[in-house]
Amino acid sequence: MADLNNTTGVQNGARKKKKNRKKKFLWITAAALLLLIIIAVVVSGKKEKVIEVQTEKVKRQNITQIVTATGKVQSETKVNISAEVSGEIVSLPFKEGDEVKKGDLLVKIKPDAYFPQLKQQNAAIKVLESNIKTQEVNLRKFNLDLKRVQELYNKGLASASDLESAQTSYDATLAQINSIKAQINQQRASLSSVEYDLSKTTINSPMSGTVTQLNNELGEKVLGTSFNIGSQIMTISDLSKMECQVEVGETDVTYIKLGDTARINIDAFPNKVFTGYVYEIANTAKTKGQGTQEEVVNFIVKIRIFNEEGFDLRPGMSCTVDIEVNKKDNVFAVPIQSVTTRDDDSTSFSFRDDKDKPENLTNAKEEKSQKKIKPKEIVFVIENGVAKKKEVKTGISDDQYIEIIEGIAENEEVVKGSFKAINKDLDNGTKVKVDNAKKKIKQDKE
Repeated sequence: MADLNNTTGVQNGARKKKKNRKKKFLWITAAALLLLIIIAVVVSGKKEKVIEVQTEKVKRQNITQIVTATGKVQSETKVNISAEVSGEIVSLPFKEGDEVKKGDLLVKIKPDAYFPQLKQQNAAIKVLESNIKTQEVNLRKFNLDLKRVQELYNKGLASASDLESAQTSYDATLAQINSIKAQINQQRASLSSVEYDLSKTTINSPMSGTVTQLNNELGEKVLGTSFNIGSQIMTISDLSKMECQVEVGETDVTYIKLGDTARINIDAFPNKVFTGYVYEIANTAKTKGQGTQEEVVNFIVKIRIFNEEGFDLRPGMSCTVDIEVNKKDNVFAVPIQSVTTRDDDSTSFSFRDDKDKPENLTNAKEEKSQKKIKPKEIVFVIENGVAKKKEVKTGISDDQYIEIIEGIAENEEVVKGSFKAINKDLDNGTKVKVDNAKKKIKQDKE
């Protein structure tokens, strides 16, 4: 029995030792794996990252700088026909889209209200003319009386009072005649006013053209110009000469000059590109949202359209215009996305000497001595698989390329993609991998 117990104890001890060895082995293995992971992380962290980029060689290009603006097609010459007198429209022979010639009757307003006024004014004038004839007869009589009294007075047969009475009668009659003449002139002026208003009940076309807008119908009543600007009945436009009126921002309008060539895309004719030229630039701005954060300042630029093929251009059509404001041939150029700016201490300040440092500035005048360093334009060129940062000076640009005035030479290889690489990842000395086999460069979002 004692031997059996001893044997069991030995077996239990052996199993315990085996279990401890196994546990120790697992801990050692786990520690070794953890150490390997740490070493791998450290090694991978020290490994320099290679950035994939796309490149293009610097070459000479012809660059045309353009200003793009949107607006509406309008006729160069148009006339708004408004009523000068109030009344009912009794004749409206043309409808919208009809051709009219200069002198054609456009609108007839009912004139009945002016006929009684004409009769009244004419009757008043006749009464006054009759009165003046009566007074002229009296004037002749008083004139004879005055001469007779004057002779008697000279002979001593009439008193001074008799002479004064005769003179007074003559003068009073003459004054009354002059007053009636003034009244006649006044009545004739009123008659002329009525006749003028009557003439304005008939409106004839001041030009040849097309009725491009008709705001009233036969039988409607319109207001004359005494009521603000009157009722605008229709618009006559000369569709043989058309223009684009576009709104150009205040930062771009300074580039535009009279005579600049323009390429015009009209939404109604998607397969046709019209040409034209700038012939008028507004001097006064057109402001939208004034006094708000959305305030926009634009200037109206008018572009004359060449329409040799006779397309049916109509006022109000939407258009997009590319105005060629500058052109340079055979200049160094790179893709426009290749040029970027970096915040190379752009928020720091430079001072003339130590005494000008901020802690020593005591007033606003001294604070103006601070000079902010502006970010510089740079490109990245590839040399032996490494990106090199180069400062450049740029000129004009089109929608794809930008002129490089100085900073790089012809045939240098500049980075043109991706967007994230150029604007964030690349730095001086960054290793890169050039991959120009992609058909389309994908621009990464930050």
